[in-house]
Amino acid sequence: MTLRTTLYSAAFAAVVIAGAAVYLLRSVIPGTANLDVVREIVVPRVEIQFADRGLRFGAPIFIRIFKSSSELELWVQEGERFSLFKTYPICSYSGDLGPKLMEGDRQSPEGFYSVSAGQLNPYSSYHLSFNLGFPNRYDRSHGRTGSFLMVHGKCVSIGCYAMTDRGIEEIYLIAEAALKSGQGAFDVHIFPFRMTETALAEHAGSPWIGFWENLKEGHDLFESEGIPPRTKAVDGRYAFVDP
Repeated sequence: MTLRTTLYSAAFAAVVIAGAAVYLLRSVIPGTANLDVVREIVVPRVEIQFADRGLRFGAPIFIRIFKSSSELELWVQEGERFSLFKTYPICSYSGDLGPKLMEGDRQSPEGFYSVSAGQLNPYSSYHLSFNLGFPNRYDRSHGRTGSFLMVHGKCVSIGCYAMTDRGIEEIYLIAEAALKSGQGAFDVHIFPFRMTETALAEHAGSPWIGFWENLKEGHDLFESEGIPPRTKAVDGRYAFVDP
């Protein structure tokens, strides 16, 4: 055997081993094959829950997160308005009340975000996940930095919102169905607490009170209209367009 043949054989073996490692990794970390199994188990159960509520599986969705009560609400469009499908407990989030400011501050974000199909991650090492899209245009206008801020499973968080595996499976598959059925992106609105006048008054001394009052504007529009308002960043603030 020549040296060239030996080197070729060694290189080929390395490629085979690397491919096997990737295959084994994907069999451990939920990927396409694992997600197919999850779909077979979870989707029929969720479809029954949708039917019981008179909702259509695959209809557009909307998500709200409330930090202080550790709750994630999943809303589903029913006619022109959105109806609350389920409230999921958040296992863990990082940091305190208030927005994320910079990479590595271990703070979970607050604000208005949008999630498209490309932000879903079936290969997440935290079971399943989707990227919130932080920093958005508003965050960037304030010089805020950070990356890979997710909603995911495994109940552990370093700047993300961590759900139970069972919870993220339902949320992920409902989101996937909505996006596959034609919703271009779904909104995720993240608040420090339930945005009541009483709650704001209790936090009146916070340096973030102005920011939270701005968030409340968007919160109240949804409360009154039942449709997520369109948001944009204008002069360092969130601006809202009535649905």
